[in-house]
Amino acid sequence: MSETEITFGLYLSAPYPCSYLPEQQARSQVVVPSHLVNTTIYAQLIQQNFRRSGEQVYRPRCDNCQACISVRLRTTEFVANKTQRRLYKRHQQELTAKLIHSPSYSNEHFELYKHYQQTRHPETYEPTNKADYENFLIRSYVDTRFIEFRSSDNVLRMVCIFDYLTDGLSAVYTFYDTEYQGSLGTYAILYLSQLCQQWQLPYLYLGYWVKNSPKMNYKNKFTPLEYNWHGQWLSKQPSTTNGL
Repeated sequence: MSETEITFGLYLSAPYPCSYLPEQQARSQVVVPSHLVNTTIYAQLIQQNFRRSGEQVYRPRCDNCQACISVRLRTTEFVANKTQRRLYKRHQQELTAKLIHSPSYSNEHFELYKHYQQTRHPETYEPTNKADYENFLIRSYVDTRFIEFRSSDNVLRMVCIFDYLTDGLSAVYTFYDTEYQGSLGTYAILYLSQLCQQWQLPYLYLGYWVKNSPKMNYKNKFTPLEYNWHGQWLSKQPSTTNGL
């Protein structure tokens, strides 16, 4: 069967608590069957505000809210500011990066992930197991890659997960040692933007941005951003409903 012959359906989830806006209820459209969403198809779906979590490809479809907007960085035009350049230089000297093309389970990764969740998100942390971790970050039908970052004493400090798409890289998730000083999350984005430039990929997809969610403020530090509004990429923030 060719990709042009594949027919996908959209399953609408039941309402669930929104992770971005307190006291809001969210719903998602989920692509089925998910196992047929390969890298090429996902690269097309991401243009329509879809994102991936494990094997599941989805987009927000809330009853009375359109606050979740996919954003991407135009890496060919991105120029780091003074603070970002200083941060990048520091971590380039302190950390060694290793690219992993075929991710698999690592207990070292899993322990760092649990540490990150417990210390970075204590208000929402729930005990997790190996299966949950694998389903969230390792299982994938697209071209997913990991980057390990280690300090000079060979201690794992950060893991950055991304998808390699036809026109860019898509940041999936980053977790790190929260006791290690120096804005590692920002460094991960700077590192991915450098990879995009090195590999001549014009975009770095940064997931959803929600204007009034403090969790999303860091994305505003990277410009120029484009905002996906009803399948069109805009250079300015669109007007949205709810959450504003």
